[in-house]
Amino acid sequence: MNANDRTPADLLRSALAADPGRPLVTFYDDATGERVELSVATFANWVAKTANLLQGDLGAEPGDRLALLLPAHWQTAVWLLACAEVGVAVEIGGDPADADLVVTGPDTLEEARACSGERVALALRPLGGRFPQPPAGFADYAVEVPGQGDRFAPFAPVDPAGPGLSVAGTGLSYEELVGRAREDAAKQGLEPGARVLTGLGFDSWEGLSAGLYAPLAAGGSVVLCRHLDRLSAEGLAQRTESERVTHTV
Repeated sequence: MNANDRTPADLLRSALAADPGRPLVTFYDDATGERVELSVATFANWVAKTANLLQGDLGAEPGDRLALLLPAHWQTAVWLLACAEVGVAVEIGGDPADADLVVTGPDTLEEARACSGERVALALRPLGGRFPQPPAGFADYAVEVPGQGDRFAPFAPVDPAGPGLSVAGTGLSYEELVGRAREDAAKQGLEPGARVLTGLGFDSWEGLSAGLYAPLAAGGSVVLCRHLDRLSAEGLAQRTESERVTHTV
């Protein structure tokens, strides 16, 4: 990747320039049987649309705080990169009452109602499906995002030294986040083309790093597994082989 990359959005742009067609995020939900694979180009398109929604329709600005109440999921990864594009600071599991915006899954809708700002809900259904009945007081992500633009340009430049991510009591600027991701990638021996399988949640730095940031910083990809404990040892071995996994976290 480009040594001058200072934000996660920079890392994604470098990945897009290097090989847009290669897989970046492969997601499994072993409770539903869902499998989704996103190339760098497809993932970047989702990020651009989400960033346009965030900046345009939701009025988010650099330095705003977004409480992210989502599990480890491919759409969560999209939101993390979209926030980096706009300059919005993400608080994983943050208090909605103290946040400027909240993004929630179906299991935390009541908690999310404490946010007095914009509220977005994700159904987390297969293929990015919408809620059968839209939750009152929330924008349905699956309804709002398809019509957004495929290219994103920020209204204001993003400060790499500005607040980027808060998780489990640790706050990181965007450039600190990128630095830690690169360190983790080096410790794990990740190189371009590495394929990391992880079942860790996104409620810790270790889970976020393994499930997104370290593979992205290394020029690799991730096989992100939700409810991995429901998979048998034989099933895990088959997945490791079929997905050409090089590292397991």
